Amino acid sequence: MKKKLSLLLLFIVTTVFTLTGCGSKEEEDVLRIGLEAGYAPFNWTQLDDSNGAVKIDGSSEYAGGYDIQIAKKLADSLGKKLVVVKTEWDGLVPSLVSNKIDAIIAGMSPTAERKETIDFTDVYYKSDLVMLVKKGGAYENAQTLKDFSGAKITGQLNTFHYTVVDQIPNVNKQPAMSDFPAMRVALESGVIDGYVTERPEALSAQMANDNFTMVEFKEGFVTSEEDTAIAVGLKKDSELKDKINEALKGISEEERLQIMDEAIKNQPAAQ
Repeated sequence: MKKKLSLLLLFIVTTVFTLTGCGSKEEEDVLRIGLEAGYAPFNWTQLDDSNGAVKIDGSSEYAGGYDIQIAKKLADSLGKKLVVVKTEWDGLVPSLVSNKIDAIIAGMSPTAERKETIDFTDVYYKSDLVMLVKKGGAYENAQTLKDFSGAKITGQLNTFHYTVVDQIPNVNKQPAMSDFPAMRVALESGVIDGYVTERPEALSAQMANDNFTMVEFKEGFVTSEEDTAIAVGLKKDSELKDKINEALKGISEEERLQIMDEAIKNQPAAQ
């Protein structure tokens, strides 16, 4: 009886270790990235796999955009399968820290505040801040921050876009909004006069809606280099950092710009 019991225990232990080993191997073969899939042209949600979109984990929808194309190249370089986990902006860092995702590839800037919690790779895109306004409106021909004095301006919640609104003299600063689709709706309806964004997103908005136009400043916001840069977010001391940095070196600046141009052209009209 003892012999049979020992054999049974040995079988159970062996099975557990085998299953655990398989799970670990599967995790090693996968790169789980988090993004909100609502920040075109960096990332968006669509209904099919056209233009290189990737299926969102646990959903019938797909994620496309600049971040997805960069993520695919990184996953290929790492020899991993790309898995896209759609996550609200405020949930990205917590998801990374709690191991729900392996990396944030979501148009995120490597700010000093974020670096207190997570690490970042080298930069994979740089952009300038602009303002999106209504075409034909009072602020269409603005050229400086002073021209937005008294205007109802906002930015996305928990981003440096929102903090720089304070640099506008006498601005009528509005509450921060959760995402870019919400800000576009607010701009269209006149709830706000404009919102702070980056040039690719503004170009994307113009293409999606003829009522929008982008204001590029002659005298614009004062920002740090890290604010306008975009990098991959990783857990502290992640072994992926050096590997991803090496992979990023293989994507030339010309290719990155080409990928962004394609993303702007391919974005769904609803985005």
